[in-house]
Amino acid sequence: MKRPSWDDYFLEVAELISKRSTCLRRKVGAVIVKDRRIISTGYNGAPAGLVHCEETGCLRMKMKVPRGERHELCRGLHGEQNAIIQAALYGASIKEATLYATHQPCSVCAKMIINAGVQRIVIAKGYPDEMARTMLREAAIPLDDRSQKTEMRRQK
Repeated sequence: MKRPSWDDYFLEVAELISKRSTCLRRKVGAVIVKDRRIISTGYNGAPAGLVHCEETGCLRMKMKVPRGERHELCRGLHGEQNAIIQAALYGASIKEATLYATHQPCSVCAKMIINAGVQRIVIAKGYPDEMARTMLREAAIPLDDRSQKTEMRRQK
């Protein structure tokens, strides 16, 4: 059995975490890692103690809002946001950490990631938010998109 790379290992952890998501549109998991140690995790869903979208329904779906738009209409937090909040809540610095996520962060999450001092992002799948990619490039935060590497391997 071949041992997974650290990036593959933490992406698999993010995938497992995404299974706790209560979002009806997309299950997202995030892991923040520093020195190969997990600092915090998060998945997308309603704030703690509030009714989940599974029960209330999804306003963005009802309004037919395209993916990557109108994030303010969602009652849930994103996986990346929850991971950042959990680190802050428990006093763990994520400066110079790596964020692993099942999907590319949106522009709202990208802004939080930049200001939190995360130095690198590894994702399993893309997301239609070019503004997020642009901001991460401007902030010199590498975005390692594993879905593109897998697609390139398939084409060879």
